[in-house]
Amino acid sequence: MKSTQRVSDLKALSPDQLSDELLNLKKEQFNLRFQGATGQLENVARVREVRRDIARVRTLQRSKTLQASKS
Repeated sequence: MKSTQRVSDLKALSPDQLSDELLNLKKEQFNLRFQGATGQLENVARVREVRRDIARVRTLQRSKTLQASKS
């Protein structure tokens, strides 16, 4: 999925849904790290994608928090 599509999908989520998404991404990141350590990782680029998706979710969480505090 392109990052612009991913960001627009994430912007539509509520803060609770963003937290759930972050938790899912962290679990996936853990599994990918484990697979990499055991030599079973097939798609090494997925590690970078997940790391960047985590950053996107955290950025959106922070911007929504700041936006709510301004209101």
